Amino acid sequence: MKAYVFPGQGAQFVGMGKDLYDNSPLAKDLFEKANTILGFRITDLMFEGTDEDLKQTKVTQPAIFLHSVILAKVMGADFQPQMVAGHSLGEFSALVAAGAMSFDDGLKLVSQRALAMQKACEAEPSTMAAIVGLDDAVVEEVCAAIPEVVVAANYNCPGQLVISGSIAGVDKACTLLTEKGAKRALKLAVGGAFHSPLMEPARAELASAIQATQINEPVCPVYQNVTATPFTNPADIKQNLVAQLTAPVKWTQTVQNMIADGATLFTEVGPGSVLQGLVKKVDRNAQTAGISKLA
Repeated sequence: MKAYVFPGQGAQFVGMGKDLYDNSPLAKDLFEKANTILGFRITDLMFEGTDEDLKQTKVTQPAIFLHSVILAKVMGADFQPQMVAGHSLGEFSALVAAGAMSFDDGLKLVSQRALAMQKACEAEPSTMAAIVGLDDAVVEEVCAAIPEVVVAANYNCPGQLVISGSIAGVDKACTLLTEKGAKRALKLAVGGAFHSPLMEPARAELASAIQATQINEPVCPVYQNVTATPFTNPADIKQNLVAQLTAPVKWTQTVQNMIADGATLFTEVGPGSVLQGLVKKVDRNAQTAGISKLA
């Protein structure tokens, strides 16, 4: 079975999508439509901007979404998913690619999500850290014992978990987890505590926008981050999208469930190859491929 997976924040690079724009009339139309919807020329920042330009959350999230979704659209009949999933932001790309949301609605939601998350980051200084080389249960236990806000945020693959929370909470957790034997406890260069309770203002802000968006039944099951299980019912999909901002990304469990349900090839659609690497770390026998530009 063909599984398509869609990357999240951090996969961006300057020049992303330019070959699509230059070589596909459909892609060019969709990129120009995106410029109009967003109210600024995101294509200029994607194709010729700086790394700093692309690191702005309001740019990063729509840019990665556009690269992934437009690639899937340009693939046309070659894009025949039997199951899809996306990492955090990538879940929106997966939903649009699978026909659950229109291109316009997906882009508007991603833009609103980025701005709401940025606002939540600015309201309370917070951060994230990657913890390598410990069992998930040990990380969860240490975080739960700290009186500050700090939680498991991204279950990326066995032995690699990202924590999220207040600066004091994450610092304390990094110290304790290093003492517990973590190979690395590395703070990430991010603007805030994504997928933690500190994103509650963003979740509340985005909830009404998601509820007001038309969601259709996708062409195949969408494995959503919050539960790592497949959904096709529009009401369930909406509920999970709202919960996603403050809940952890269960990527390890998602990949395990997709394999258990028959996935034989994981194709990453969009910038970078991070998800291919994570899939291999979940199951070294899994077949992976990547599509980041026109063949």
